[in-house]
Amino acid sequence: MARGARYKVPYRRRREGKTNYRKRLKLLLSRKPRLVVRITNKRVVAQIVEYNSKGDRVLIGVDSGMLRMYGWMGDLNNTPACYLTGLLVAKKALKRGIGEAILDIGLHTPTRGGRVFAVLRGAVEGGLNVPHDPDVLPDDYRIMGEHIAQYYEMRPDLFGEYERRGLKPTDLPQHVEDVKGRIVGDGHD
Repeated sequence: MARGARYKVPYRRRREGKTNYRKRLKLLLSRKPRLVVRITNKRVVAQIVEYNSKGDRVLIGVDSGMLRMYGWMGDLNNTPACYLTGLLVAKKALKRGIGEAILDIGLHTPTRGGRVFAVLRGAVEGGLNVPHDPDVLPDDYRIMGEHIAQYYEMRPDLFGEYERRGLKPTDLPQHVEDVKGRIVGDGHD
């Protein structure tokens, strides 16, 4: 550890690599709610978060596990699941009167067409106003899961979990459309 009178110890979350305080300050200066997207090894979490001096307040929280209520049988952290999670968070936000937000991806590397931006596309198509560059959003091929269906044809041995849930990966694009229709049209909360 560095020594000396001029050395300043970084904040704990900075030392742990969890928070970039410069980026966080830029987001907070907008005074808009943040659409916080976090992708774990098993799930996708999308939240609408508001700054509070005592700690951030989560106004709306959606976990990709909630997609099971709408009949989703696919994985919970692939690109189609990210898109549907964004759609669901937008629906809940609009119901609560929240019409705009800014994207907070944390320490995720912004990769063009990545899963984080699939959540963004779902939120935007769901009616939430989030400033973004349309070039970063994934295309329909990935949103509908056609890349997964194509990979299944090459390596069917890797998709036993899909088949145990009752979904054949070649039917995934139609399944995404069905679940999307249930989210948009249904009154679930």
